[in-house]
Amino acid sequence: MVKRTRFDDSDCPVARSVDAIGDWWSLLIVRDAFDGSRRFGEFQRSLGVAKNILSARLRALVAGGILETVPAAGGGAHNEYVLTDKGRDLFPVIVALRQWGEARFFAPGEPHSELTDRRDGRPLRPLRVYAQDGRPLTPDETVVSKVAEV
Repeated sequence: MVKRTRFDDSDCPVARSVDAIGDWWSLLIVRDAFDGSRRFGEFQRSLGVAKNILSARLRALVAGGILETVPAAGGGAHNEYVLTDKGRDLFPVIVALRQWGEARFFAPGEPHSELTDRRDGRPLRPLRVYAQDGRPLTPDETVVSKVAEV
C-alpha cells in the first residue's frame, strides 16, 4: 500500500488545510453536514460511499477536530456527527467550491442544486477576495510572503 504524504508540518496553509481535509470524500461529508446530515446512515445514503471508507473519513474528521460525536437527539443508542467551530469555519470553502463548480462545470441553463439564503430564498452573491482597504483583489494583485523561522 502506498503511504500517504503528510503536510501537517508544512509552512504552507493550503497544504496543511488539504492535509486536514484529506480527500474529496471528506469535503463531501462536510458539505452534507452543512446540509443537515448527522448520522452515519444519512451520510452513507447521500454519498453512496462504502461503509469502511465512510467510517475512516468520519474518524479522521473527528480526530482532526472538524466533526465531533454527540449522543443522538432523542436519546437513541447511536452517536451523531456535528460540525465543530473548526468545521463550521469551512463554510466559505464549501461555498467557494460550489460557486466555482456552478460557474465552470454546468452548461448555461443546466439544472443543478443551488445554495440560497434561508431568509429570503435568494442565491448568494459570488464570493470575492478583498484587500484590507476593501478593494476586490485578483490573483495578480497578491503575493505569498514566506515567514522567516524564529
